[in-house]
Amino acid sequence: MKTPLICLFLIAIPEVILAQDRITGRDFATRSEVIARNGMAATSQPLATQVALDILKKGGNAIDAAIAANAVLGVVEPTGCGIGGDLFALIWSADRGKLYGLNASGRSPRSLKLEYFRENKIDKIPSYGPLPVSVPGCVDGWYEMHDMLGKLPMKDILQPAINYAREGFPVTEVIAYYLQKGAELLKEYPNIKDIYMPGGKAPSKGQIFRNPNLASTLEKIVKGGRNEFYRGTIARTIDAFMKQNGGFLTYDDLARHHSEWVEPISTSYRGNDVWELPPNGQGIAALEILNILEGYDVASMGFGSAEYIHVFTEAKKLAFEDRAKYYADPTFSVTPISQLISKKYAAERRKLIDRNVAAKVVPAGKAEAGNTVYLTVADKYGNMVSLIQSNYRGMGSGMCPTGLGFILQDRGEMFTLEEGHNNVFAPGKRPFHTIIPAFITKHGEPWISFGVMGGDMQPQGHAQIVVNLIDFKMNLQEAGDAPRMHHVGSSEPTGELMTNGGILYLENGFRWEVIQKLLSMGHTIQWDLGGYGGYQAIMWDDKNKVWFGASESRKDGQAAGY
Repeated sequence: MKTPLICLFLIAIPEVILAQDRITGRDFATRSEVIARNGMAATSQPLATQVALDILKKGGNAIDAAIAANAVLGVVEPTGCGIGGDLFALIWSADRGKLYGLNASGRSPRSLKLEYFRENKIDKIPSYGPLPVSVPGCVDGWYEMHDMLGKLPMKDILQPAINYAREGFPVTEVIAYYLQKGAELLKEYPNIKDIYMPGGKAPSKGQIFRNPNLASTLEKIVKGGRNEFYRGTIARTIDAFMKQNGGFLTYDDLARHHSEWVEPISTSYRGNDVWELPPNGQGIAALEILNILEGYDVASMGFGSAEYIHVFTEAKKLAFEDRAKYYADPTFSVTPISQLISKKYAAERRKLIDRNVAAKVVPAGKAEAGNTVYLTVADKYGNMVSLIQSNYRGMGSGMCPTGLGFILQDRGEMFTLEEGHNNVFAPGKRPFHTIIPAFITKHGEPWISFGVMGGDMQPQGHAQIVVNLIDFKMNLQEAGDAPRMHHVGSSEPTGELMTNGGILYLENGFRWEVIQKLLSMGHTIQWDLGGYGGYQAIMWDDKNKVWFGASESRKDGQAAGY
């Protein structure tokens, strides 16, 4: 008797069936978490993850390992980060039993005035070129972290990045894709072709890429410390390059730069404290979303349901209108943080949500004045670092100072030129920032360090991860692998207003009948291949005294421990 065809199919390729039907019961692709006792690292590039572990094994702590991993990422993933960009971090110190916040973002050039834009009939700061360039805060951020909590010498911490820059590394798949796109976009700017297009084109997957200029720059930083970057030959090279190319960033701007230690802010979500950094970043938008969602029985709605997607999207719209109106450099304007993240305020905002109809326009609340990389590292002492670092717009402004091997960021684009707005451009001001690290504590003890990179996706991603973990009971890996939603079109801190409800992008994995219902509720739905961020996370299991690590498949990254 012949075996039925369907049986032959099952016998021949059982791995296909298993890949689509995980024993966890999830209806989306996922893999197991990484579990280890002594330390854990999760970054968006495996070489950086391995360097972090090497530093831990040499006796360094999580702070040392995070700096080392970030330095390596600036070499191997120049499409998202580098020493021309800014840095933010949340750091749990086990010895001190305290969560610290670091804002290492840079300020606008002091010689550039708002009048310049009016006189030259510029109504929006451009994405590329000299005008959006602000002071890069990354290197100062490294030294602030190291001075307070580091253990190993900076020479040992930065040496792996120097080695990869000088000797080369094989370019990974996702980074190769963005490197080719980014280099092509910026190739007419000074020095881009020389650094990022060896032989006339950007390196492809598996090709060895070297950046000896960046190696030399990092070696100078090792010898001269932060002063070499902000007051030494590197600063003078940047100053001369910007003058030569019509820019405004000067030696004086670099010499004046300083990072700030800030108090992290939090809200309680179903008994768990979720932590973010205060503005000029957008972290409190995630807290606003969670506060609004806490008023619903989200768990009973079920992951991927139209009801959940709808209330989440409407909560996001409300939070982002506040983001557009209030979030800015606190030195120049007061953001009413305590009011915006209060439960009372969330209850008032929640009343604006129609459970059956998508809002086309929503107001900001009436508050009284009062491509990026993410990495996380934990060590055997109990320290945890949640760190995010970025150039903005992938590779940055296109302004690549001669001989230094990196591109200056274009964060200044995030200013608005609308007079009277909290985020209006001003000399020496920090722009509104999209990059945000996150942290969760339970009963005052560390639980999860995590982040989701990607522009305005970040607070949306943070809130989705928290809901996945707490309401839908997913494990650390599943919470990141689950399909995501990304709403765009809310009013922006740059002045653009939301019209007609914006667009809701849904990743593959949501059911067609759910999409149909959302359409009937008035949502505009589109599909997008990317734009859903990149997630890394580490969780402490206090019962078993082990670390859990997760790194999603949307990036080239890896979680690993020992």
